[in-house]
Amino acid sequence: MANFTRRNFMSFAAGGTMMLAAGEVMAHDSKTQAIPFQADFPGPHDPIREQENRDIVDPPSTDSGTLPNLCYSFSDAHIRRGSGGWTRQVTNRELGAAKTIAGVDMRLNAGGIRELHWHKEGEWAFVTYGHARVTAFDTKGGWFIDDISVGDLWYFPPGIPHSIQGIGDDGCEFLLAFDDGGFDEDSTFLLSDWFKHIPPEVLAKNFNVPVSTFSHLPSPESEYMFAGKVPGDITSVAPQKGKKSLLNFTHHMMDQTPITSAGGSVRITDSSNFPISKTIAAALVEIAPGGMRELHWHPNNDEWQYYLSGQGRMGVFASSGQARTFDFRAGDVGYVPFAMGHYVENTGDTPLRFLELFKSDYYADISLNQWLASTPSELVQQHLHLDDNFMNALSTHKNPVVK
Repeated sequence: MANFTRRNFMSFAAGGTMMLAAGEVMAHDSKTQAIPFQADFPGPHDPIREQENRDIVDPPSTDSGTLPNLCYSFSDAHIRRGSGGWTRQVTNRELGAAKTIAGVDMRLNAGGIRELHWHKEGEWAFVTYGHARVTAFDTKGGWFIDDISVGDLWYFPPGIPHSIQGIGDDGCEFLLAFDDGGFDEDSTFLLSDWFKHIPPEVLAKNFNVPVSTFSHLPSPESEYMFAGKVPGDITSVAPQKGKKSLLNFTHHMMDQTPITSAGGSVRITDSSNFPISKTIAAALVEIAPGGMRELHWHPNNDEWQYYLSGQGRMGVFASSGQARTFDFRAGDVGYVPFAMGHYVENTGDTPLRFLELFKSDYYADISLNQWLASTPSELVQQHLHLDDNFMNALSTHKNPVVK
């Protein structure tokens, strides 16, 4: 979950530099420099957890109100294991505020197969490690197969059957996002599950084979994510029957030219450059040390975040005097309800990388800086009582990441 492990935490504390057992944690000042903060916890408490969530233990003075929790770690999620890999999920059962999107972190060993299946929800994915092979079948009777690697995406619309397999020397890991916060990975329509719940004589009639053909079907529990053989070259295993789909279910996000600035970069993928992705739009954000995803909000839907590397903090403004700050590391999920103003700041010394996901066919945001720069200056000054230096610093050019 974090580079700050239990082992180095204890050795650091034992050296007397950080008396966490007595309640001291390292907080942030306005420049995000670590400074000591004496937390008054004479009773039972978890100093390691407090160190990882500094802005909850010692929130900025600007935090106020009862905004619900907007952070949850995949490290706290239950893992389901199969012979072919493992999976864990963060839905609105784990993160109550997350109503629009649910996430699944899945690992497939080399040859491991996520069995042929389909969902009621649209499935979007981002490969975080290794190599995978995906297959799909469209409503026109066309088949699809592709090999993908780190930084690549796929999207399968609701009801489209598909499969995923780990390939290469060590398989793959990937984030799945579904366009319903109440999604449950256990509610998937599995091929093996359906076969087990169809009378054998019906199967025989449908496929024009003897009833005895179906006397040794596997159990759905063993097939959900099972060990398989690493497949051959994609050209040698492509279906020999039927026709190839005219649809493209995969996308190479890292091949996009990013929006860059001194503070970092942003890559945006939605239906404008990945046409099949009709229910999820995404941005891959990289923030340099000392940089910040500028003050902004989104006018089209809630934002679901997945943190890939680095560490940062997010401040969220919920209106009515409510605001709260959260800390994030790799493997964490963040959430920003519809239209709430927020920023994400890199608080570490390495790049902070995370995904922004939206239940929408397009990506949109409103820059606070750009909005104020595009509003009559006298009107802005009367609102905020700020001087000409502030007005002159405003820019009509959007810079998603600043430093």
